[in-house]
Amino acid sequence: MPDKPRHPTPTVSPAIETRTVRSRAANDAARGRKHLTRDEVHRLMRGAIRHNRHGRRDALMLRLAFEHGLRVSELVGLRWLAVDLVHHELRVTRAKDSWDGTHPLQGDTVRALKRYQRDSGSAAGLVFVNERGAPVSADGFRRLLHRLSERVLGVKWHPHALRHACGVHLINQGVDLRTVQQYLGHANIQNTVAYTALTGRPFERLSF
Repeated sequence: MPDKPRHPTPTVSPAIETRTVRSRAANDAARGRKHLTRDEVHRLMRGAIRHNRHGRRDALMLRLAFEHGLRVSELVGLRWLAVDLVHHELRVTRAKDSWDGTHPLQGDTVRALKRYQRDSGSAAGLVFVNERGAPVSADGFRRLLHRLSERVLGVKWHPHALRHACGVHLINQGVDLRTVQQYLGHANIQNTVAYTALTGRPFERLSF
């Protein structure tokens, strides 16, 4: 009896996973704003302590980035020599030809820095390192914030949103533009004026 003709086994193409990679501008547009709020920053800090392996360190990084308007490169490059825990001051070295400055440290921030310094056993070199003593990289902090913000807030945020959060918060508190300019290190005040577009404070006294 002749063999039955064999039909070739159909080839099944493997499923191809497609991911949409958005730019920062596209993500900002999807969220409807470029800045985190103070409440959101504090939620992220609490989430870091609750969920992250190095939660105290990560929460402190978020706190300093927000309270001092630090760019990610300024944050990961911060050294203990710039931290004065006696006089409660932080000497900020800015990137991108911005102005350097000295900022007061808030009480909660001083306590967090002292605890972190005690736990890490270091008062020299870079402030933020991993368990092997290697620096936390800018990309490492970006990935950290992406994961944490998606988990806590349901959407990914970029580190620059922490700097924007600082500027918007100061303007909402009624701080004048020249002071905000100096605090953020803007060489051109037009960069500071841009923050007024992110807040409704300039229009509070208008009535219709």
